[in-house]
This record gives sequence, structure tokens and C-alpha cells, in this order.
Amino acid sequence: MGPRLDIVNPVLWEIGHVGWFHEYWTLRHAHGRAPLIERGDRLWDSSAVAHATRWQLDLPDRAGTFSYMADVLARQEDALGGGTVDDGARYFYDLAIRHEDMHVEALTYSRQTLTCAPPQELGDARRPEAGPLPGDVAVPGGIWRLGSAAGDGFVFDNEKWAHETAMAPFRIACAPVTNAEFAAFVDAGGYGAREFWSDAGWDWRQRCNAERPIYWQPKQGGVWSVRRYRTLEALMPHAPVVFVSWFEAEAWCRWAGRRLPSEAEWEAAAIGMPTTDGARLADTRRRWPWGDASAASARANLDYAFDGPFDVAACAAGDSAFGCRQMIGNVWEWTNSDFMPFAGFAADPYKDYSQPWFGSRKVLRGGCWATSARIARPGYRNFFTPDRNDVVAGFRTCAL
Repeated sequence: MGPRLDIVNPVLWEIGHVGWFHEYWTLRHAHGRAPLIERGDRLWDSSAVAHATRWQLDLPDRAGTFSYMADVLARQEDALGGGTVDDGARYFYDLAIRHEDMHVEALTYSRQTLTCAPPQELGDARRPEAGPLPGDVAVPGGIWRLGSAAGDGFVFDNEKWAHETAMAPFRIACAPVTNAEFAAFVDAGGYGAREFWSDAGWDWRQRCNAERPIYWQPKQGGVWSVRRYRTLEALMPHAPVVFVSWFEAEAWCRWAGRRLPSEAEWEAAAIGMPTTDGARLADTRRRWPWGDASAASARANLDYAFDGPFDVAACAAGDSAFGCRQMIGNVWEWTNSDFMPFAGFAADPYKDYSQPWFGSRKVLRGGCWATSARIARPGYRNFFTPDRNDVVAGFRTCAL
């Protein structure tokens, strides 16, 4: 029996779309080349092709799709000629590479949703079992410069530019909420308790008939298990809860007497540094939570270094100056912030990246185990609608 069409076509479309995006923005936009496939825009332009119709399009087969991608790459190499690229063209190459990073990660979500086999050639399958990391750390109030600066390299338009925001002192969890901590909410009947849910969240829960995180299986013998790709495995109690929507994170917080951080609080806790007297936030920041060193696997679970999220106490070498662990990697973290433009926002040439989604999404920060380090910068603003529970997302909380 051949592969199911409803599994193959979404993956095939994603792959073709990545090749088209490279072609459109580098070869056609930066270098003025003609389209390689006459009907390419009708197949792969995500801004023009409705999501629900993509899987039924007359797509090239696997061989044709990979041949198209190889052709794009060969022509990019020819256009660059082995030399340097000017700043104008560099933007489009940087954009295309990071767009590809996003879709490589998105294919992990698709494989999980469609019960495919896990990605091949993953990192070390022996995920660290380091246990829990309870408790909060204190972050002093002060002025924080939220956003990215001109010297930060390639950044997306929604990160521009760093601007001052006042922040009251707060306490934030050392680590994300774990499976065991979330299971206590489920076991306590939290999904059926109306008082823990917002109106929108309760409507979502009823429509989805949600009773637990989407991939958790009904308890057997008092033990939780979870579907991971096409197999079942025991739930790792001290790993962060994952594949939960913003609505579920919000409900857990109400039940636990906690709250989600704002994106400014998250960013300050991740890369901020206290002053010498520890009283106020300093006007300095680290490149990464742990400093300027690269994002090695001892500091962050990124780039498929491991085959999934691991215990929240792992990666002590990646702690922030305030003592927060795993602010980068392992799981994306929901914040309480709406995805809105910063003051003075101006769309970059790829206008459909940010602008159409302002006001309808929630911000996530930090990246997950399948995220490229190019994307998981502390200033990168991921964004999804609050109902999305198919993203490798969890959450950490603040004290009320």
C-alpha cells in the first residue's frame, strides 16, 4: 500500500513552498530573474492560496518537487557567483533561510499531527532526566528596552525597534510548567471547571471537547501516556507540558493562582542583567540568557540536538543572569501579550509576515527543541492564535 495522500500532500506542499519562497525573494526579487515554473505562484504563494485548498492542488510529484528545489539552489549559486552579496540582496537571502528554518520546524508539527514517523537523523535519543526545578526568581523593576536593535543582525519587522517600557518588580518561575504540574490540574477536574476558563477559552474547550492536552491518552492504571508521532510513550513527569493552547495555559494559571508573563517580562528575565546593587534593571543585556557564547547543547535544547523536550532542570549552563533556566529551547513559551506592532512599525518588503496578523495572535518566545538557533534568538517574536495546540509550546508563569 502506498503512502496516504492526506499525509503526503501537506508535506509535499510545504517542501515546494520553501523552494518557491527562495526563488521568489532571491532570484526574482533580488536578481530580477524570470519565474522557473509558470504556475508556481498559483501553487505555492501562501499569501494567495487558501490554506484549505493547498492539499488538493495539482502539485508536482516528489521527484519533480525536489528537482525544482535543486534548480533554485543551483541558480542561487550562479547568481552569487561565489562572491559577496550586497546588503540589499542579503536581506532576501537571510529572509529565505529563516523562512526555511520555520518550515523545517513546522514539518515536525505536521508529522506529529498526521501520525507520521519521527524526523530522521535526530540528535541523541537519550534525553536528560534531570528532574524538576521548582521555585521563582525575583526580577527588579525599572526601564526595559523591549525589542531588537540595529546591531542585532537580521531581525524581522515586528521586532523593530527597541524602545523603553516601564516594568514593576515581579517574580517568575525558574522553569516552565511540567507535565506533572499540569496533570494535577487535569486530575483535579480543571477542564470541566468553568471558573478557570475565560469566555473564549471555555467556548474553545467545548467546541474541541477538550479534556486534557491533545496528545495525552486516557489514563491507564493511574498512569498518563502520550502519543508521540505514531507511537505511545510514558509521559515524562518533569519535562515541560507541550502542545497546549494559550487557553489551556491561561486556565492552568487561574487554577494555580499564577499568571503568564508579558513579553517584556519574559525578555527581561531571559537576557536582562541586574545592576551592581541588585536594585533595578540595568540598561545592558546579554546576547543569550547565558552570555555571548554559542547555543551549544549544554546550554539549550535546539536544532534537533535531542529528539524532543527533556526535563526542566537540565541545561543549568544556560541559566539567565536572574536564574531562569531553558529560556531558549526545549519548548516555545506562551506569554500574555497580544501580537501588536511596536511604535513606529514599518513593514519590511515581505509585508505578509507580520502586518496581517496584528491583534489576532498571542506572542510566544524562546524556541523549542526543533527550532534553529537563527530563529530562537531572545528577541524573536513568534505568534499564534490562542486556540493553537499543535505547536511545540508550553509556558512558564509569574507570581500574582
